[in-house]
Amino acid sequence: MSKFKLFCASVLLGLLAMSCEQKELCLDHEPHSHRAEFVLDLSFDCEWEYNLENNINWEQYWSEEYGINYNDIRPREPEGVRVHIYDSDNNTETVRNLTKTNSTIRFNKEGHYDLLFYNNDTEYIIFSDLESFAKASATTRGGRTRTSVMNTPDMLFGAYMEDLFIKKQPQTDSMTVVLRPLVFTYLLRFEVSSGAELIDHASGHLTGTAAGVSLSSGHTSQEEGVIAFDCTMKGDYGTQALVRSFGIPDYPNPHYSRNEYEEGYKNEVYLEVVLTNGKRQAFKFDITDQMEKQPRGGVILLNDIKIEEEPVNNGGFNVSVNGWGEDVNVSLN
Repeated sequence: MSKFKLFCASVLLGLLAMSCEQKELCLDHEPHSHRAEFVLDLSFDCEWEYNLENNINWEQYWSEEYGINYNDIRPREPEGVRVHIYDSDNNTETVRNLTKTNSTIRFNKEGHYDLLFYNNDTEYIIFSDLESFAKASATTRGGRTRTSVMNTPDMLFGAYMEDLFIKKQPQTDSMTVVLRPLVFTYLLRFEVSSGAELIDHASGHLTGTAAGVSLSSGHTSQEEGVIAFDCTMKGDYGTQALVRSFGIPDYPNPHYSRNEYEEGYKNEVYLEVVLTNGKRQAFKFDITDQMEKQPRGGVILLNDIKIEEEPVNNGGFNVSVNGWGEDVNVSLN
C-alpha cells in the first residue's frame, strides 16, 4: 500500500474516533437530554350560570314553560385556545395558539412563569393590556358609559396559573388546564297578564352590567354598560330573551377569589313591545335585587305586564331618558 493511501486511512480512522468520542460526551452530558415540555389536558366548564349559596337551583327546578332545555343554554366548547406565557424573571411574553390535538407548550429555561389561557374564537371581544399578566382584561365593542349600548359579548372562557415554577425533566410532562366561563347568560322572562295577543314583536335593553372582566382574576370591571336584546314570543305567556353578559360590575369569579360584592350598582331592564296595530308600548323594570342574587347568570322573572291596544307612552330606546312608564316590582318566586 502506498504511503498516500496509508495517510488517508489514518486520517479517516482518526475522524471516526473523534466523532465517536464526541457522541459519547453528548450522551453523558445530562442537561442536553432534559427539557421543559408539557402536553396540556384542556377542558372547559360549560356552565351558563353560577348560583350563589342558598339561591334557587335553576337546573333542579327548571320549568318546561320556558320552552328551552336548561342544557341547551350551555355554551359549546371552543375549538382553539390561546396561551400567554409570562417569564416572571425578566417579564418576557410568549404567545401560542393551541388545539385539543396540538396542545404542547415548551419553556426556554427553568424558572417562574405566569400562564394565561382563553379561547381564541371570539368575534366581538376586545383584549387589552395582554403584555401584562396582572392587567390583562377583556371587554366588548361599543360604548363605555351607563347609557351607551355595547355589543353582546361572545362566549369567553379563561384560566390562569400564577408563579408556576418550571424545571427541566428527562421526559415530557402533563398539565391539566380547566377553562372557566367569564361570560354568563340571563334568561329574561316577561309575563304578560293581559293583551299578549296584541304584541307583534319585542326588544329591550339590560343596563348596569359589567363592561369587562379581568383575565387574571375573573373580577368584573367597575365600568357599566348597556346590552340590547331581541325577544322571542311565547304565546299567551308573553315574551322572553337570552342575554349574555360579563355579569354585574365589580364582582369576583368564585373560581378565582371570594370577595364581597360592593353595593351601589343599579340594574334595569327596558322592554319595548310593538303591537300588531303598529303602536309601541314601553316598560321599565328595576331588577337590582334579582341581579344581586344572580351575579353570574340566571333567570330574571318579570310579571304583571299589561298591554294596552292604545298605549299611553310611545316607546323608544333612549335609556338615558326617564319616562318609560311605571316601574314593575318583581321578586324571585
